[in-house]
Amino acid sequence: MTIKDTPEEWEIRGSETPFTGAKTSVRTDEVVMPDGSVARRDYQVHPGSVAVLALDADDRVLVIRQYRHPVRERLWEIPAGLLDVPGENPLHAAQRELYEEAHVKAEDWRVLTDVYTTPGGCDEAVRIFLARDLSEAEGERFAAEHEETDMELARVPVDELVRGVLAGDLHNNCLAVGVLSLVAARGGAGLDALRPAEAPWPARPFAS
Repeated sequence: MTIKDTPEEWEIRGSETPFTGAKTSVRTDEVVMPDGSVARRDYQVHPGSVAVLALDADDRVLVIRQYRHPVRERLWEIPAGLLDVPGENPLHAAQRELYEEAHVKAEDWRVLTDVYTTPGGCDEAVRIFLARDLSEAEGERFAAEHEETDMELARVPVDELVRGVLAGDLHNNCLAVGVLSLVAARGGAGLDALRPAEAPWPARPFAS
């Protein structure tokens, strides 16, 4: 048996959008269950995101510390951002986020992993990239606003981040999934065997 997620869509008898926000919305679908009954399912409609695990020559990961109001915590995270433009190439979006949040560029890009953050209540899909061969970006720094105005930036050894994730001290999903995927890839076929940076992404199709 091949362990692999597969596309499937159950019949929807009705759908409405009771809330529309600046970037996301809430949808209510009336979904036909296997026994023929109909159940209402509420979920957040999300444009999708990208995240970047930027690894430097000293085996440190570039992380940022930012306030997240929904959970009332200041979290250590890896650079990430929304796919603001429908059909946007996720690699281009990831390069932009790394530049804007850390003023860093990378020469080597690969897909680390693709995940759904909370598939029981949100359709957000995230592509996490591995970026290597880092250097300072040219030009002016991006003008930060809102929560990003007091964002902290650090480079932390991979082993220290792994310990923090397993100890329950680090909770950001992209950081946790990204760092643990990095360690798993190293212990398997190696980082050079990861998918290319523009590998297909069925959850969020894009043009090269």
